[in-house]
Amino acid sequence: MKRLFLFLFALICMQGAHAHKPSDSYLSLSVDNSLIAGQWDIALRDLDFAIGLDANGDGQITWGEVRAKHNDIAAYALSRLQIAADGKTCPAKVTEHLIDDHTDGAYAVLRFAVACPALTSSLDVRYGLFFDIDPQHKGLLRLEYKGASSTGIFSPEKAAQKFSLTEPSRIGQFLDYGREGVWHIWIGFDHILFLLALLLPAVVVREGRRWVPVERFKPAFFTVLKIVTAFTVAHSITLTLATLGVISLPSRWVESTIAASVVVAALNNLFPLFRERRWLMAFVFGLVHGFGFASVLTDLGLPKEALVLALVGFNLGVETGQLAIVAVFLPVAFLLRDTWFYRKVVLVAGSVVIAALAFVWLAERALNLKLIGF
Repeated sequence: MKRLFLFLFALICMQGAHAHKPSDSYLSLSVDNSLIAGQWDIALRDLDFAIGLDANGDGQITWGEVRAKHNDIAAYALSRLQIAADGKTCPAKVTEHLIDDHTDGAYAVLRFAVACPALTSSLDVRYGLFFDIDPQHKGLLRLEYKGASSTGIFSPEKAAQKFSLTEPSRIGQFLDYGREGVWHIWIGFDHILFLLALLLPAVVVREGRRWVPVERFKPAFFTVLKIVTAFTVAHSITLTLATLGVISLPSRWVESTIAASVVVAALNNLFPLFRERRWLMAFVFGLVHGFGFASVLTDLGLPKEALVLALVGFNLGVETGQLAIVAVFLPVAFLLRDTWFYRKVVLVAGSVVIAALAFVWLAERALNLKLIGF
């Protein structure tokens, strides 16, 4: 067991590895009357997977290889982005190609212009980049109009969205960030599995080498309360610090450590080390999960005046989504706690599956591999 933990730590610390964070692109649209200036940052690793940039197959993408594919990159990207106003599609034209470095690697930067004569009070955006090859890809949008900013996150389930060009209300912005927080925790499989791995033993206690059911609901409830509270406090601290720019950690460390936290939490159900101190594990690793939550907000490049509003709304959304998961899990787990199915299949076999899946994520993120699609 000790050797396994040392091996997991070694994977995270390998210096030659690159970050492997979830696939995102960053789209900025600045509206000025009937003209829209756009910038689209797209990861080179994603473009290489989609259209092939590494011409000589040496594993390194050079500026020359990217430059040779400028037309292909522009055609591929713009064919998957549609901007319309009043039901009429607005034509887009690439004006410049650049390269920029993000925390997780190099990105192609497309600057483009959009002519939208019918533009009035709203803008319709349809986004379809990489959805056919990576259903976990997200498009992060920042829209600016007359000094006001709004944001959106595109996914396969939310590929088409309408954005108002009137100044957004504070309440509306708050609710938007809250919805994104709920959505982020529900699609964040690593966050969900970490929490579930910690909660699975909440309705049983360890006696010798076997799990036995708790007799009453109250002890299980307070066990869950301690774990959820510790996780919430911890990730709220680092979410705040990271979003306000006080602390910044490399994406590689954050994403790899999040995957490792899921492995450790699941293995703890098979070889208990923390026993009744799982709340401590929730707090320690929750600090790292907070940096993962913060990446959604910081990568949007929000203006400073919107950061506090985004932070509070998004964090409350995360907590709401998290509590919804717990509210469903705990009553069902308590009802099944005295069954062989729960103790052997859900708890033991479920922990094995969670640990195996998270170990694959860890290998992907630490070694820059692509093994599974989520």
